[in-house]
Amino acid sequence: MGSEIEVEEVWFSYSGDGYVLKGVSFDVKEGEFLAIIGRNGSGKSTLMRLLVGLIKPTKGRIMVKGMDTRKEKVSRIAREVGFIFQNPDDQLFCRSVEEEVAFALRNLGLGEGEVEEVVNRTLRDFALQDLRGVYPRFLSRGDKQKVSVAAIAAMDPSILILDEPTTGQDYRDSMTIMELVKGLNARGKTVILVTHDMRNVAAYAERTILLDDGRILADAPTRRLFADRELLRRCGLAPPQITDLAQSCADMGIRPDVISVEEMEEELMEVLCAHAPIHREGKEPP
Repeated sequence: MGSEIEVEEVWFSYSGDGYVLKGVSFDVKEGEFLAIIGRNGSGKSTLMRLLVGLIKPTKGRIMVKGMDTRKEKVSRIAREVGFIFQNPDDQLFCRSVEEEVAFALRNLGLGEGEVEEVVNRTLRDFALQDLRGVYPRFLSRGDKQKVSVAAIAAMDPSILILDEPTTGQDYRDSMTIMELVKGLNARGKTVILVTHDMRNVAAYAERTILLDDGRILADAPTRRLFADRELLRRCGLAPPQITDLAQSCADMGIRPDVISVEEMEEELMEVLCAHAPIHREGKEPP
């Protein structure tokens, strides 16, 4: 499986006085679901802007689908990389949900018949048919974010980058967005999730990169990274509550790398079964 993105010894400075990113290197494979985490100011937002070509590396290079972002136009990169903003209001500007989804398709040069076909399919896939004529800014924040993701997905980019897509949303809306993204990943899309929500990282990302002070401190399977409580603490982060609970129960025989409630239930059942008294046949327990 080839690399969709190659980040090679990237340094970046806005002013020339100090570096926001310092020698960052990593690859993203086709079809991966990668999370990037780190405290505020760690360099996450700068890295996202670099990946879509909005800014260029001060040193080093970034290759996206074989394109050198230092030389390629942002519009060309945007055909391969869909970027979903943290605040959907920054992305929505058309008069209706239907027009929002159709806008980028027309910019790609699709004929009206094809635009209509893709719009109808996308609205159906995202359960937005009943909202097609609604002015997007009248929608709830969760539905606005659904429209933002739908508009990008309609363009069929190979890579999706999501910047804090569930910020300010309740649990139901957050789950809806993440399940939609999971479905896109299952269909072969490469996903990069930037978030402070460790629960979503644990639930969806197979691999996680930890940034701190412009450097990569860890690049590992999510389960292994969350098991390193001390490393997360040094970076001002905490694992999901269920992982924290599992680590607190390690002396009971619970695995410290548990990352879901379902796994915790299985671990507890194993511990309880292992410690249950064994009674002789035909005798009542005392």
